[in-house]
Amino acid sequence: IRIWRIVCLRKVCGLCGNYDGNGKNDFVTRGGEEVVDPLKFGNSWRVSSACPKASIISSPCNMRPSRQAWALKQCSIIKSDVFKSCHSLVDPAQYYDICVQDTCACDSGGDCECFCTAVAAYAAACNEKGACISWRTPTICPLFCDYYNVPGGCEWHYKPCGQCVKTCSNPSGVYNTQIYLPLLPDDYSPIVTLSLPRYKK
Repeated sequence: IRIWRIVCLRKVCGLCGNYDGNGKNDFVTRGGEEVVDPLKFGNSWRVSSACPKASIISSPCNMRPSRQAWALKQCSIIKSDVFKSCHSLVDPAQYYDICVQDTCACDSGGDCECFCTAVAAYAAACNEKGACISWRTPTICPLFCDYYNVPGGCEWHYKPCGQCVKTCSNPSGVYNTQIYLPLLPDDYSPIVTLSLPRYKK
């Protein structure tokens, strides 16, 4: 699911939350009650009463133990020296835990996408606190298009700490939340991408 930040900010509800920037108030039932129990929250959004209620929460890593070691290793970048300058500004613990769970859950293609999205979320939180982290490498969540832009041959190169580039859509080169600009993927992405399971009919 893709949600346009400018259009949908504070205008959605359901299993993906209300998209107001505060993850602590996302568990609002279909009836409008804010709850803390994920089962009560999830069950309130069942499409039909014929659907059975969930009774247990299964960890993606417990359901896919073969993925756990890989997820733990990959997500450790969040707790590593790469993000050291951010650790005192944004607690990495929650981001690490979410990264591991999301990375375990992605096992049907696009498995690196979940990992990269989770790390990019921590990088974005760090950037908002003034710690810009250059964490992408040719082997960790690379931006392949940048490798086609040889130094000196093109104006655009991925710079996580760079400024917006002047374009026809943005002649001032200033980041503006009122207009959609196709910005770089992690630091100021105006799109939220969520991966949901697909069911066969």
